[in-house]
Amino acid sequence: MKLVLLGYMASGKSTIGKLLSEKLFVPFIDLDEYIEFKENSSITTIFKEKGEIYFRNIEHRYLKELIHTEEQFVLSLGGGTPCYANNMELILKSDHITAMYLQASIPTIVERLIAGKDKRPLVKELGDEKLTEYVAKHLFERRFFYEQAHHKVVIDHKKIDAIITEIRMLLH
Repeated sequence: MKLVLLGYMASGKSTIGKLLSEKLFVPFIDLDEYIEFKENSSITTIFKEKGEIYFRNIEHRYLKELIHTEEQFVLSLGGGTPCYANNMELILKSDHITAMYLQASIPTIVERLIAGKDKRPLVKELGDEKLTEYVAKHLFERRFFYEQAHHKVVIDHKKIDAIITEIRMLLH
């Protein structure tokens, strides 16, 4: 079994992915951390020094590498990963992958981003008043890709255990 979690930043992909991997007894992989390990550089540095096009190319290459392994895993994608380089098509074509969209509302995402802004380079410099518009614009652009996932789990106002239970039920 290979489970791919996708959704916008701050939708809980990493938090839920780690806990879910423990319950399913399979490794957890965060695609951004995998890229940082393989490239021996942070995502922020890669963007600054080599640009977004370079980043999206290696992101696609490493996603493909993971998808084609025999290993089972829970994989957390970056928020933009499904939207570039036919990554969503690559995920959906694989017989052994289940794609799960963790859907969060704009207010939930904004609230979480404000609380953890210092850990999010993409929104760190944005004023709180501009965050809602920024998130709404991105969600509008990305929803088409996110909605292609095999399953959607709405995460608003739910405890982590409830979300994990819902995902496990969808997997069986």
